[in-house]
Amino acid sequence: MKIKKIFILEIAAMVLFIIYMIPFVLVIMNASKPSIRIIADPIALPENPMQIFTNIKTVFVSPNVRYPASFITSFIITVISVVLLVLISSMAAWVLVRYKTKLSGIIFLVFVSAMVIPFQVVMFPLVSWFRMIEVALGLTGSFRLLQNYPGIIFAYLGFGCSLSIFLFHGFIKTVPLELEEAATIDGCSKPAVFFKIVFPILTPITVTVIILNSMWIWNDFLLPLLVLGGGNKVQTLPLGVANFVGSFLRRWDLILTSTLMAMLPVIILFLFLQKYIIKGIVDGAVKG
Repeated sequence: MKIKKIFILEIAAMVLFIIYMIPFVLVIMNASKPSIRIIADPIALPENPMQIFTNIKTVFVSPNVRYPASFITSFIITVISVVLLVLISSMAAWVLVRYKTKLSGIIFLVFVSAMVIPFQVVMFPLVSWFRMIEVALGLTGSFRLLQNYPGIIFAYLGFGCSLSIFLFHGFIKTVPLELEEAATIDGCSKPAVFFKIVFPILTPITVTVIILNSMWIWNDFLLPLLVLGGGNKVQTLPLGVANFVGSFLRRWDLILTSTLMAMLPVIILFLFLQKYIIKGIVDGAVKG
């Protein structure tokens, strides 16, 4: 009976795997066709699989996407945002766990509550606040919040801290307090205790936070559209891909090829670090 249940679960897992892989396979297939063939039969196999390299070359030199510049922009925003999220969230979670007061409990509940607030509720006030801050402080050039790096990175910190702190908070509870007390007796300062003792132990949940936030920030479309704007010189890859969708013409071959090119970096990151995701979520969220 147990073997039968396992067999049924394996079949169900295979079916789900096939269902989830169908969109990805369709993207690869249609990225290997010219646009006219995609419109004629989107589920047909490509007649010339080498067409994908022609499409990649077209995307790479296209002035609409500006792939090299958009890739660098996405890379800069993702890396800086994720690094700051990891540092700020881990330190905040450590303080909330180790310094138990009524206020720390309330602050943690505020962070957890923020996780359920839909982004659509605050997206327009966010842009208005950024614009008011720019006017009030006289921010110009590289210090502008809209259509520049500081604003989008600051926004990702605000929206990403809740989940990151929640995961770090649960994991830090499993770290023995005796390790920190021993380091303090040996003369370590509070920053040294965190960065030399606690932070290295947080590697599994840190990798999980890195993967989850990297996938979210790299693939995000709506927040960059609002903060950076369409057609701006600072544009991420999702915004660049959207430029192929015109009012009267849609180059489906280039849309799907650029989509595939945008997905590959985060897929590679996920494949290399996927083993940490479940471990980190289980150790952090469940134990928290």
